[in-house]
Amino acid sequence: MSASDQTETHELTAEELAAIEEKYDEGSATRAVGPATGVVLRAVALTFAIYHYITAGFGLPADHWHMGWHLTGLFILTYALFPIIGSKSLFAMKASALRIGNIPVYDIVFMGLGVASALYVGFAWRGVPMLGIEEQTFRMGNPNTYDVFFGVVIILLVLDIARRTLGWVLPLIICVFISYALLGQYFPGLLKHPGVNFKTFVSSMYFPQEGIFGVTLWVVSTIVFHFVLFGVIAQRTGLGQLFIDNATILAGRYTGGPAKVSVVSSAFFGTISGSSVANTVSTGALTIPNMKRLGYPGHFAGGVEAASSAGGQITPPIMGAAAFIMAEFLELPYTTIVIAAIFPALLHYVGVFTVVHLMARKLDLKGLTKEQLPKLKAVWSEGWANIVPLVGLLVVLFSGYTPFMSAFCGISLAVVTGMSRLKEPPTLVYSAAFIAFVLWKFTGGGFDLTMTIILCAGSAIATLNPQDRIKVPEMAAAMELGVKYALAVGAASAAVGIVVGVINTTGIGFRIGFMVTQGAGNLATDMFGMLSLGGLIEWFTVQDLQLFISLIFIAIACILMGAGIPTTALYIMLVSVAQPALAQLGVPPIASHMFVLYYGVVSEITPPVCTSAYAAAAIANSNPFRTGLSAFSLGLGKVVAPMAFVYAPVLLFVSSTGFDLWEFSYTATSCIAGVIALSTAVVGYWFAPMGALSRVLMAIAGLVFVAPSLSADLVALLIASPVIVMQMMARRGPSQSAA
Repeated sequence: MSASDQTETHELTAEELAAIEEKYDEGSATRAVGPATGVVLRAVALTFAIYHYITAGFGLPADHWHMGWHLTGLFILTYALFPIIGSKSLFAMKASALRIGNIPVYDIVFMGLGVASALYVGFAWRGVPMLGIEEQTFRMGNPNTYDVFFGVVIILLVLDIARRTLGWVLPLIICVFISYALLGQYFPGLLKHPGVNFKTFVSSMYFPQEGIFGVTLWVVSTIVFHFVLFGVIAQRTGLGQLFIDNATILAGRYTGGPAKVSVVSSAFFGTISGSSVANTVSTGALTIPNMKRLGYPGHFAGGVEAASSAGGQITPPIMGAAAFIMAEFLELPYTTIVIAAIFPALLHYVGVFTVVHLMARKLDLKGLTKEQLPKLKAVWSEGWANIVPLVGLLVVLFSGYTPFMSAFCGISLAVVTGMSRLKEPPTLVYSAAFIAFVLWKFTGGGFDLTMTIILCAGSAIATLNPQDRIKVPEMAAAMELGVKYALAVGAASAAVGIVVGVINTTGIGFRIGFMVTQGAGNLATDMFGMLSLGGLIEWFTVQDLQLFISLIFIAIACILMGAGIPTTALYIMLVSVAQPALAQLGVPPIASHMFVLYYGVVSEITPPVCTSAYAAAAIANSNPFRTGLSAFSLGLGKVVAPMAFVYAPVLLFVSSTGFDLWEFSYTATSCIAGVIALSTAVVGYWFAPMGALSRVLMAIAGLVFVAPSLSADLVALLIASPVIVMQMMARRGPSQSAA
């Protein structure tokens, strides 16, 4: 390795890593505020976190109050921390008499209006006779002057906080939906509708059940935030490092060890992380320099980490934020969604792992030496207690309790693991408090005896943690970070609620769905004539082609619209449109929802906008666009998996079409063969280097393999057979290979 390469693999400091995350993570780049203002904002953030933590365990207030308090925190922190233009601009940092603690007066005004509009719904819910405000039930669809004023304010401010935390793309898309609702009579053809009255529109967007106070904000404020907070605290107490160490032990000694460590550790870390960029920075800080030292090109090392980390969004049991919303939309238990996601996630990691392995063989890269590997006994003797919170969370979640109760128990056990030590009796107050809570729930019938014993035992065992105790300021900082991560997804959920409200009010989802299926049907009819050679050979039916073309249309829309939009927001918007279209074509609901979610995640590693890949490129000191291309090619398993489970819903285990073990085994094997074939085409190597023609044949064979039918598999084998024969010959001896 050259001297220049060696300088590129220097270890990044915590400050450099924080700067990378701030640059590429949605909502991480914030303005600096004055010392006194900083203290106040820290108090607000901690109050925000503690409020959600307590309500998760002890019960939620009425929805309109709960979501109102959540929005209150979002408005205060967003307007305090995110400038109107950009945290790095001169305008954002310029000192002025019109600033309080470096927060402009107009942002303080916006903050006050946001808080007032968020809390007005709860304040006026039962009516305010002295102000002439009737009960909300009588005002629904016929808002008074106060309703219209605060409704307009909250719509504008929600769009603004989404713009400040996420950029212009999402608010502009939402503005198009708003225009469609209000100006429907001016739209052409099938999209035309009478238009929604302005007051009716404001009422629908403002009052609960639809719009801003709808299901998306409810799920984020009630479930998603708690899991984000759990992930941050669990990582701070040492669970993230435990994952990385165990991944190194499992995969480090094999061919291309550090790259395989990246894949395995990102898969582990994805179970507790809701952010692809946070996952990339956390695990990539160790794995990317190690890959470069081993000999991987920088762009490939960054691509491996980005593709692996983006997979965290689809890795059970947490799966980022979208899975919770999917459970609400489908009215299914969250555990059902988790079970359905197991094989598709596995297929993604099989693809990444195969590319990594083949690239290591192509470059003749070795694994880590025995001396470089962590010692299993040392890792577990030091960090065993960090697994207790995750086990506790999963046990509660899969025992049928609510997701927010499982998050409450997970967070509590993480706090106990980090802060309580048997050898320091005063610190046992945290463990004792959680045990008292569990016993209180048991006496009230909230927990059964088995769950009570498990949680009490977990709390007691966690106090035996041999690691250094985390102090209160460090735990407070972890909670603040969790709140900071939640700002962008909170703003997105509130803003996307407007889209859901417009779709429900106007029926545009069914209109666009009909247009997609009709357009695909017309194109399929034309293609059928060409492919069937005028009816002589019928490879496909028109319906088969229509479904395939519809899936292509929707997949492209997901990837294009996903430029810079968080997965959660993109999923909510697209599933409202895609679900009617795919339902018309007979696709089971859970398959269509998973399809949209997967392509939303694919957008995170698809150039030109691929934030995970850009963050990895910053760590790898490589070309961002080339790193994005590497990440996309590595993530081909995630690209083809949705097509597979739409055609074969049995891969999701829980599809309404039923589960058949033989059908699942055969289809899964076929899909894995397809992903491996595609991986060989990407790398250009199997047992020996491949020429351009061989790579093309393997790519085509891989795509055909994914189609779940025996005839397709036979065709795929026929296409791949020349390459298989040549590779086998090359493996037997260099003389035959040369021939």
